[in-house]
Amino acid sequence: MAEGVLSPGVNLEAFSQAIAAIQALRSSVTRVFDCLKDGMRNKETLEGREKSFVSCFQESLHSVSRDLSELERLSNLVGKPSENHPLHNSGLLSLDPVQDKTPLYSQLLQAYKWSNKLQYHAGLASGLLNQQSLKRSANQMGVSAKRRPKAQPTTLVLPPQYVDDVISRIDRMFPEMSIHLSRPNGTSAMLLVTLGKVLKVIVVMRSLFIDRTIVKGYNEDVHTEDGKVTDHATTALLHYQLPQMPDVVVRSFMTWLRSYIKLFQAPCQRCGKFLQDGLPPTWRDFRTLEAFHDTCRQ
Repeated sequence: MAEGVLSPGVNLEAFSQAIAAIQALRSSVTRVFDCLKDGMRNKETLEGREKSFVSCFQESLHSVSRDLSELERLSNLVGKPSENHPLHNSGLLSLDPVQDKTPLYSQLLQAYKWSNKLQYHAGLASGLLNQQSLKRSANQMGVSAKRRPKAQPTTLVLPPQYVDDVISRIDRMFPEMSIHLSRPNGTSAMLLVTLGKVLKVIVVMRSLFIDRTIVKGYNEDVHTEDGKVTDHATTALLHYQLPQMPDVVVRSFMTWLRSYIKLFQAPCQRCGKFLQDGLPPTWRDFRTLEAFHDTCRQ
């Protein structure tokens, strides 16, 4: 087989000859060192020994040069092996003789490796998030597993009547909190939550998913700049994430929001003070609902 192919771009016969050339080169180099080691021996006269040594040394060097040239010639015939991860027929792109000008295959291979690595890390991240999702649900806040409703479909569109029923049940759960539901822009609901004489909260919903919340004082103008409690409520929305059970998320958020009924009555659990820099403890722990000043919760 004159032009056997081991893999795309590799000449099998030239590959075998190159191995033999390497062995011949190693033998030639060994003879050079043997000649240097023996030196000028086995000759009676000094002139005879010098001539013999020079002749042997020159012959050995010529052999090394000849074998090295042969190895370089064969290495050019062997060709470049294909990559370790051929992508079906795209592996034929590696045979392009002008690959330096159009490196399509190397770029495709790099994109393939990057995609595999991205998929691997995405799988790890998904596993970690699934492990943490149930830990951050409202079950930590006292909701019994027996009373937990069945998982709802993970869709952004739920019947308006179902949303109304969920909000109505939550309204009945907390006597200190009144919830008024309206739909000024079609099917999306907007909740006006009044928490005693302490706070008023506007909750913008998309189906049963909370989009945004604004927290104001009972007598505060809704158009004023958002304050600390609004920032904390936005953080709570990010914490209570369970797309498989959106009604549990809404109930968990409302349970957390209800803890502000004692905004001006509960001391900070760390420093024990009611006021710090003129402000009450505005932070509520997501799990225990304990009150903390913003600087004390760190």
